[in-house]
Amino acid sequence: MRAELVGRAACRKVEIMDISVLGCGRWGTFLAYYLSDLHNITLWGRPDSRHIKELQETRKNEYLTLKDNISVETDLSVAMKNEVVVISILTQEMGNLMEQLSAFDLNTHKFVLCMKGIESETGKRISEIMIERGVDPNNIALWVGPGHVQNFLQGTPNCMIIHSYDIKLAKRLVREFSSPLIRFYVGNDIIGGEIGSAGKNVLGIAAGMLDGIGMSCLKGALMSRGTYEIAKLIQAMGGRVMTAYGLSHLGDFEATLFSPYSHNRMWGELYVKGEHYGKSAEGVGNVKGIMQLAHKHNISMPITNALYNIIYNNADYKNEFRNLFLRDTKEEFVEFV
Repeated sequence: MRAELVGRAACRKVEIMDISVLGCGRWGTFLAYYLSDLHNITLWGRPDSRHIKELQETRKNEYLTLKDNISVETDLSVAMKNEVVVISILTQEMGNLMEQLSAFDLNTHKFVLCMKGIESETGKRISEIMIERGVDPNNIALWVGPGHVQNFLQGTPNCMIIHSYDIKLAKRLVREFSSPLIRFYVGNDIIGGEIGSAGKNVLGIAAGMLDGIGMSCLKGALMSRGTYEIAKLIQAMGGRVMTAYGLSHLGDFEATLFSPYSHNRMWGELYVKGEHYGKSAEGVGNVKGIMQLAHKHNISMPITNALYNIIYNNADYKNEFRNLFLRDTKEEFVEFV
């Protein structure tokens, strides 16, 4: 794959950049690996991270081996020497990271957020947290869409999207990050992209629960009604309705609601079986964060509300699913205004 990508880069006259990736988990390490076919990469992780220790000692994890042009660092000041900073950490850790980043002049950087989450205790979007800490909105981009590390490393291509408040930044990143493995689209709806990508994690948990109780046939209805819920919330928050039907949300359903690699789907499946997954599933925190936003914007989100009751109020999942079917009948769609 590397030779093909490098050849493609030469034909497109890619601007070879020095890029930092903050976060050395499964996805962050893959992003460093992917981008290193086109650029020079610094991969940063916390000094106490087991992932960074493994990468420093062996140059590999359970999925891949790092290439020579990837340097592995625990010193944040080294990583922050690069203009473009890709962030891929757990959403709930973003506040802590911003405290560390406050020591730097943040507006000399372009930040690319690769997380699909909402801060659970506040309902804040990741870009919102950055803006509150003084980052210029025009220096923020969001890279989301479908794809699992395992599939990409097998050479299976996919489509993704980069949103930005500054369309010029989105176009630049799409140009410099594109390859035969990932076809990027340009977007300028960060609100819709963040809510949509977090919302698909919530629906991934619901899909896993359906799998766990042998009712996978309801996933079609879940996708339709769930997307409608998310679209209403996106609109209420000032985003674009159609973003819910694009790569940020609906386009990511196969990877989240069906794939055996989906952490959120597996978390939901094991939950209804009375088992503990043991790995992080961003959708758990997203359920709480999105319900806060639903209350704030007075949006009815019955599927998300049912999941909230199951996960946070210890409600019986059978009763919650039954209540969804006993709701008053209504028209399928109320027109968006």
